[in-house]
Amino acid sequence: MGLRLYDIDSASLLLERNYPQTFFAIDDGIQECTTHLGTSFGRGYYKEIFFDGIHIGYGHANLYERILFRFESDFETVEMHFAMKGKSQATGETLPATINFETYQHNILYGNSICGRMQWESNEFQICEINLSPDFFKKFLPDNSILFSDFRNTIEKKKSGLLTDVNRRITHEMYDIIDSIVNCERKGIFKKIYLEARIMELLLLQLEQLAQNTISNTKLRKSDVDKIYAVREFLLHNMDSNNTLVNLAHLVGTNEFTLKKGFKELFGTTVFGFWNDAKMEHAKKLILDKNMTIGEVSDAVGYKNQRHFSGAFRRKFGFPPSKLKS
Repeated sequence: MGLRLYDIDSASLLLERNYPQTFFAIDDGIQECTTHLGTSFGRGYYKEIFFDGIHIGYGHANLYERILFRFESDFETVEMHFAMKGKSQATGETLPATINFETYQHNILYGNSICGRMQWESNEFQICEINLSPDFFKKFLPDNSILFSDFRNTIEKKKSGLLTDVNRRITHEMYDIIDSIVNCERKGIFKKIYLEARIMELLLLQLEQLAQNTISNTKLRKSDVDKIYAVREFLLHNMDSNNTLVNLAHLVGTNEFTLKKGFKELFGTTVFGFWNDAKMEHAKKLILDKNMTIGEVSDAVGYKNQRHFSGAFRRKFGFPPSKLKS
């Protein structure tokens, strides 16, 4: 079982992976590897984790130009695909139609020995793909929907294709789970248990959203959606900063009203409600995983007053941060 990527122009091999038979079934627990990209067209990495019928792939690259390459695979898989940044397009001999993904989109696809061409079209490219063995996936596929029944038939007939023709938008909850999967620092069997649980939760969110069988009727322009996601990313990478709503809006080139309304529509919460929750979750992780003092954590998430931080932490979790230390 293998996957190979070739540069279209030079025919040089960019990536080759040979996986164990029976679809990534590993008897020795979890296996992990990271491939670093350093070529004339970009730099980045692709991290893989695989165990017991599950394969997790997470990649991030800064591209100097549009990339066109050929891919070859000789196995079947169900893939939970999340296009976090950048645009991609795939065509293949066994694909019924061209598959396109844009930033913030997700879908589920079934692939059976797909070979074809792939194109990446962005300066920054970031994806998360979780591959499941078809038999494993079908255990969780609802049978009370025409959409899901059609996809089950697609798998059983071994015809590659997407679960739905229209991609859905990645939600805030999905982003949180993907982040926890990618940054999991547990080891051995505990990491395996944790990842399996998080993947099932992520699959649940995907299937629930797809089961609604409705497309988001947001009135936001795509440019506004991009700006609101940019604010979300800025907040997550600047926990210790202080910002007003106006400041955040101007930072991405929009206005306070659009940011306030759009953030609520896209993520189901206010800008500062989201930021406070993110700070408290980050603080909890720092205390548990990094063994930092309460004062250090307070500074790290932007609180000048440790008492104010402790109060915010208590309101979020129902107990003070000192309880975690003990």
